[in-house]
Amino acid sequence: MAIALCLLPVSNACAQRLAVKTNLFADALASPNIEVEALVASRWTLGLAMHYQPFAPDDNRRWKHWLLQPEARHWLCTPFAGHFWGVHLMGGRFNVGGVHLPLQLLKGAREARYEGWLLGAGISYGYHWLLTSRWGIEASLGVGAAFLRSDRYRCGRCGSKQRNVKNLGYYGPTKAAISVVYMIK
Repeated sequence: MAIALCLLPVSNACAQRLAVKTNLFADALASPNIEVEALVASRWTLGLAMHYQPFAPDDNRRWKHWLLQPEARHWLCTPFAGHFWGVHLMGGRFNVGGVHLPLQLLKGAREARYEGWLLGAGISYGYHWLLTSRWGIEASLGVGAAFLRSDRYRCGRCGSKQRNVKNLGYYGPTKAAISVVYMIK
């Protein structure tokens, strides 16, 4: 089985050492992002994903945030081609309100605004398909845990604080990506 996995299309990946990506899921959720990933050993890469959204969609909703997500990946055969396992961390700040968040995160975010930070970690699995020697598509999914700490405000626009601190422990999906990948070298 392991030999069969290694024989999947990897012919153009041998010299690849640096990739730049964008996560299409995050783009669809109005979270502009970029990730840089570099080869550090024969089957290991390190990457850093950065998400930044400084603008509010309108006066009634908030979706401002920044997030950093470093990841170490072990490729089962050839880096930047085929299957990989990863370990990732995440940290960032957020200011969200007037929106419905999935997975019961920050309950009441549709009626109120939450401003705070998060830290977390998880594991991931994914696959990278080579389209050409420079372009590829990558899919990955991660699960893990996160700790969120936030203040709750009465509404998306007003500054009246309702609750000083809300701590939230979260366990579940921590990463979902369909990425377009460009190999620099």
